[in-house]
Amino acid sequence: MRNWPLHGLSVRTSRIELRYPTADDLDQLADQAAAGVHAPGFMPFFSQWTDGDRETVTRRVLQRHWRAMAEWTPEDWTLYLVVVHDGEVVGSQSLGAIDFGTTREVLLTSWLGLRHQGSGLGGHARAASLELAFTGLGADQALSVVRQGNDASQAVCRKFGFVHDGSQTNAVRGERAVSDRYRLTRERWAEHRAIEAEVHGVEPARHLFDTAATRTATTTPALATLLSGIRPAPEPDQAVA
Repeated sequence: MRNWPLHGLSVRTSRIELRYPTADDLDQLADQAAAGVHAPGFMPFFSQWTDGDRETVTRRVLQRHWRAMAEWTPEDWTLYLVVVHDGEVVGSQSLGAIDFGTTREVLLTSWLGLRHQGSGLGGHARAASLELAFTGLGADQALSVVRQGNDASQAVCRKFGFVHDGSQTNAVRGERAVSDRYRLTRERWAEHRAIEAEVHGVEPARHLFDTAATRTATTTPALATLLSGIRPAPEPDQAVA
């Protein structure tokens, strides 16, 4: 789609590709979600979007991506990318921000289909999303929220140099759920950057992320804003390795 330049966006490592999804990619992603993302007894997501029958789960996946596309503005955006391994869509990575041109901060979320977890693909997908954030978009900081008890995702945050940055409490399935917030600066990312990744297609789409051609980078904390009532709170991370 030449009038929607995000379609040319991709990031590649030696094992995976992140790319803006086609209609077929979204069908595959919805199938992965319906096949399972986490153990039935533990809900890592605030909205519990994986609860329900197959039709309900697949519809939620599609609508989330369509909604992000329809509501996109340079001041408030969420970029959903699919994770592709050996030609198969195996999961999702997202980057989101409010007033990115000023804050230079992005919030990351992710998930892999259950049968693809534990194989190292989650680490490559996270490395690719961080390369896009810091090298491609010029972010100064990246944020992640991970529910306590989600040990695999907690380990991924530590592996990539994220530092604990507080906690928050939500109601999930009618119970109290505590999540940890993590922050990664550009400097710490450079120190922990162990997986090479190449970003493609950012320049034609750069105006969609920031209205100004040139901005003075700042490190004003935006986590409270991103998690505020301005829009629904983002899902916790499920960046399993």
